[in-house]
Amino acid sequence: MNWKKLAVGTLSLASVATLAACGSSSSSKESGSDSKTLTISVDTGYTKYIDSIKEKFEKENGVKIKVKEEAMTDTLDKLPTDGPTGAAADVMMAPYDRVGGLGSEGQIAEVSLGNKKQYDNTATSLVTLKGKVYGAPAVIETLVLYYNKDLIKEAPKTFAELEALQKDPKYAFKGEDGKSVAFLANWTNFYFAYGLLAGNGGYVFGDNGTKAKDLGLGNEGAIKGLEYAKTWYSMWPQGMQDTTKAGDFITEQFTSGKTAAIIDGPWSAAALKEAGVNYGVATIPTLPNNGKYEAFGGGKAWVVSNYSKNMKVAQKFLDYVTNEENQKSFYDATQEIPANTAARTYASEKGNELTTAVISQFADAQPMPNIPEMAEVWGPAGTMFFDVASGKKSAADASKEASKLIKDAIEQKYSE
Repeated sequence: MNWKKLAVGTLSLASVATLAACGSSSSSKESGSDSKTLTISVDTGYTKYIDSIKEKFEKENGVKIKVKEEAMTDTLDKLPTDGPTGAAADVMMAPYDRVGGLGSEGQIAEVSLGNKKQYDNTATSLVTLKGKVYGAPAVIETLVLYYNKDLIKEAPKTFAELEALQKDPKYAFKGEDGKSVAFLANWTNFYFAYGLLAGNGGYVFGDNGTKAKDLGLGNEGAIKGLEYAKTWYSMWPQGMQDTTKAGDFITEQFTSGKTAAIIDGPWSAAALKEAGVNYGVATIPTLPNNGKYEAFGGGKAWVVSNYSKNMKVAQKFLDYVTNEENQKSFYDATQEIPANTAARTYASEKGNELTTAVISQFADAQPMPNIPEMAEVWGPAGTMFFDVASGKKSAADASKEASKLIKDAIEQKYSE
């Protein structure tokens, strides 16, 4: 999904700030306040899916489902102002890294997991904050490796193989002697880079991302990950250090057949297919220490507005939309990987290469912290990688500085 590229980092930074009004929300009262109507807000791409499953729910619960098409981020950003006026939908989707912040702010309601036995621990933790559940897991996402089948026969299994590709003269970058584009990854964006740190023993917060006072971005493993990233930036063209354009540069190199392999997410598959790339998808290769690239595990959850006057029916809808049958239908309609494990098994049996890779990679993913303090991590952590990649600072100094900035911000904003 295109929103994902925007959600990572920039939207996460806003996830737990006091959310400001984002438009003339009070002028429109498309509300779920009528007890016989349940308003569901979804991105345009999900409308047909909701329409395909809503009739059974309507009959069983004596309500009418009203579908409101709106960008997910707009819905969430306007919730603090739309909610009190009655203009907010009853049910909506939210990326996991916003669930904790929205829950702690009182914008979304505490819910129960009606299909709890069909979620793994990672998915459950993504919607849980301090023992309270604020959403029903819907979609799982994580980074994978895309490779060009016209350039290499099979996916590299190790980073050593990727390093070997860099030495192949056919991937030399014209205009910059000694630079190669055989493999590219946008590591000045912390979302993409985190797997390097985690695979070496670094982490964001302790206790599985729940203990903000225990920051692991400056430990020995994190420094090793940063130092390894630096070796790649010494091989890559200067454009890879451009924090605003590196992502587009990577896509352009891959779609034009100049790059053999890239790290990206499932939301990019459609664009790569449209560009005509004969690509394959696999799990990300193992790191030099034989560790796995433990990328963030994320995705989206169904959540309920805390302003809804149809809480009981909204809860029933969450149980309904995330049950095995409807999650299977969701995969068929969207090709997005269901959080429901029974439906996920169904998806994996379809034999889709992307689906298989995402599911396999997600098994080794680390849940993205959903505590409010995560908002303070993205900026300094991204700068940390840039400072190391550009040679501005050593890995030890950059990680130390980023850690201090994050700790200070957390202490100022979240001290009890």
